[in-house]
Amino acid sequence: MNLNDDHIQFIIKDLHKRGLLLDDLKDEIIDHVCSAVEERMNSGVRFVDAYDKVIETFGNTSGLQQTQKETAMLQNFFTVAFRNLKKQRFYTMVNISGLAVGVASCLVIMLYVINEFSYDSHFTGYDRIYRVQAEIKFGDNHLMLAVTPAPLSETLQKDFPEIEATARFWNSGTTIFRRTEDSFKEPNTVFADSSLFKVLDIPFIAGDPKTALKEPATMVISKKAADKYFPDEAALGQTLISNSGRSWKITGVMENIPSNTHFNFDFILSLITIDYNRDGNWLSNNFNTYIKLRDGVDPKDLEAKFPKMIDTYVGPQAKMALGGNFTMEKFRASGNIFEYTLIPITDIHLNSDRIAEIGVNSDKSYVYLFAAIAGFILLIACINFMNLSTARSANRAKEVGIRKVMGSFRSHLVKQFLIESILLSLFSFVIAIAIAWLVIPMFNELSLRELSMPFGSPLFWALVIAAALITGVLAGLYPSFFLSAFRPVNVLKGNVALGTKSGLVRGALVVFQFWISIVLVVGTIAVNRQLSYIQTKKIGFNKDKVIVVHDAYALKDQLQSFKEEVEKDNMIKSGTISSFLPVAGTSRSDNTHWPAGKSPTEENMVSLQVWDVDYDYVKTLGMKIKEGRDFSKDFLSDSTRVILNEAAVRAFGYLQEPLGKKIATFDNAELKTYRYSTIIGVVEDFHYESLRENIGPVALFLDKSTGSVSFRFEAKNTKDVINLLEARWKKLGPGLPFDYSFLDEDFGKMYAAEQRLGEIFTVFAVLAIIIACLGLFALTAFTAEQRTKEIGIRKVLGASVSGIVVLLSKEFGKLILIAFLLATPAAWYGITKWLESYTYRTEIGVFVYVIAGVAAFAIAWITMSFQSIRAALTNPVKALRSE
Repeated sequence: MNLNDDHIQFIIKDLHKRGLLLDDLKDEIIDHVCSAVEERMNSGVRFVDAYDKVIETFGNTSGLQQTQKETAMLQNFFTVAFRNLKKQRFYTMVNISGLAVGVASCLVIMLYVINEFSYDSHFTGYDRIYRVQAEIKFGDNHLMLAVTPAPLSETLQKDFPEIEATARFWNSGTTIFRRTEDSFKEPNTVFADSSLFKVLDIPFIAGDPKTALKEPATMVISKKAADKYFPDEAALGQTLISNSGRSWKITGVMENIPSNTHFNFDFILSLITIDYNRDGNWLSNNFNTYIKLRDGVDPKDLEAKFPKMIDTYVGPQAKMALGGNFTMEKFRASGNIFEYTLIPITDIHLNSDRIAEIGVNSDKSYVYLFAAIAGFILLIACINFMNLSTARSANRAKEVGIRKVMGSFRSHLVKQFLIESILLSLFSFVIAIAIAWLVIPMFNELSLRELSMPFGSPLFWALVIAAALITGVLAGLYPSFFLSAFRPVNVLKGNVALGTKSGLVRGALVVFQFWISIVLVVGTIAVNRQLSYIQTKKIGFNKDKVIVVHDAYALKDQLQSFKEEVEKDNMIKSGTISSFLPVAGTSRSDNTHWPAGKSPTEENMVSLQVWDVDYDYVKTLGMKIKEGRDFSKDFLSDSTRVILNEAAVRAFGYLQEPLGKKIATFDNAELKTYRYSTIIGVVEDFHYESLRENIGPVALFLDKSTGSVSFRFEAKNTKDVINLLEARWKKLGPGLPFDYSFLDEDFGKMYAAEQRLGEIFTVFAVLAIIIACLGLFALTAFTAEQRTKEIGIRKVLGASVSGIVVLLSKEFGKLILIAFLLATPAAWYGITKWLESYTYRTEIGVFVYVIAGVAAFAIAWITMSFQSIRAALTNPVKALRSE
């Protein structure tokens, strides 16, 4: 029996209703169902019963199993998705490129963030390893120290069973080693107790970590150092000679310490060699002390016992120094502080910025800032996707309406659009990984890190794939539901809202994009203005045209001859031998002094930077004598004289006629005798630490300090000066490494973090603007496309090109203006908080915000104008020919 037209129409409508008709298999499915129904009707079964049985069978085992149906449907989704992406090449390119750049930026920064938070977590039992640090406050002196007294380590081990092991470090700075005649400068050198490897389980390649540093003149070196000095033989048992002439026996070779640690040394020398007395001075802080707690010990409980230890060991020495009826209880009751606290080893890198850190640490706030910026960049890229997807809804409206009329469920449409979004995301992530791989070497150079793409990590790929899927779903979720919600009757009549006026959400997203961009631009300008302020601020000395030759002590008795030989050249104005320079990385030494004639009480004592200099120090560094005179060879008594800076004069209370007055300090470790120095000059305050810090009291004493020799020069060609110094150096110290730097560059290095922040801000601000403008460019193009007929009519009625350009651009111009108004207070708050960390800072006026707003508006206007002018110049005949 043949089916009539009514039967066939019923079957088609019912199959549509059931969602069993797939676009690519529609005819085959209809033919299959009709044939099966006819076959059953030929056996005498009624049409309704025959159709029900066929549908039941068709839904289960009729040859097109449910899994096959789903697979075919999925294949159809992908086919349609690829067709749409290919058809809309311009929008696809904008989406993929914008999202790829955003994802690449986020990926690189997240690798950086993960690396920063992973510091020192590779040590076994890292959660039980702590550094002991000191806080000392008396009078106007407040010291936050990363170092502690020499006897503290052994006392902790002896008095507290909660502690499994303790170890001390003494950072010796740079050491020169040689095996043969050629010497090498080794900056990563430290002295340590033999118990070091009980606290930090650094793997050994050769030697026994238990005994490696027990004997004097022994050392442990890294694999990198062993390969450098002993490339073709075993290093264990060999010796290296330091510049002092001491021979160091290598008793251990350790694996290279990972870069993500604050303890990064290639040469570890036995501390027992320099014979620091563990039972010595509790008032002198020179050692980084680390401890490892036993399992289950609460560090807070241990810290609570430290005050009693301080009373027992520090109290008697403090009483001897201060005399009278001094007690630690009265000391604390007066608002003074003397305490030891513990900091987890994993917190040191991001949470510690104390005096005498082993190395330069990072700032956690910068890490969070970079992570936020990376997130914002990714968010801008996702916003671009959402904006373009919803804006293009009019182009897909008829497709949605026809699909719904033909029986498509909303869930099918949602899946269709989500698949397109996920495909875009996957393509973007693939390109993003390639971009990140190419960019990481440049980022490493900028951030001074050793990041790499973890291609061999399954976890990395799992996270990347998951992130791609999540990004695709989140970015496509709103457009998917927005598009699939269209009512067929409306869209097929052409009643779909077009343009920017109907896109409140889209407008809000554009505002948010440019809000982020403007904040980043303002931040970039502010950071660079602070850096400019640092470089141009009067700092109390002349850093220009001063060259510093490092490791001058290596010349030994020839050092003075070296200085005098160099000074004979007309290019050299003066030279000075001193380890103490007003830049980071040079010597520092603080000691307690008080006004002569007064007792050494906490009210009178001043924590003073004590710098040993020579006769030409003030002249060479271009410092200004405000009162009195400089050191002079004409006065033999200058060995007992002192020059103070203005901050020291204020601290001692010598505001009126400081010249001729005396200051006192302890003359020996037993704290029983005093040494007096007479003030002969007052030098203008100079910055010797970061501008984040106040200028502290400094005293210049005439004494030897042979760490470096500095020369002020006057030459057109700096290379001539370098050649002169190198020739004289090699003549007097053949085989010794010649190392130099310029004082202005060393000063700049003090602000390396700020410089990196400025560079990274600049890069991300540019990226944010580019990605935002990419989206704006595409949105303007779409708007122009949707208003083609309107533009044609306006041109026919006499509208000018400029008028049409303004018409198409003003909607987005308003959005950017709103973004500027919202971004200004947010940027002001963030910059104000950042600048508060500087004692000396620039002023960020309204002009900076205006510049940022005008720049963002101008870039956006140029972006919009390109498409607007193109649309305005289109022949109106082409736009209206279908009307």
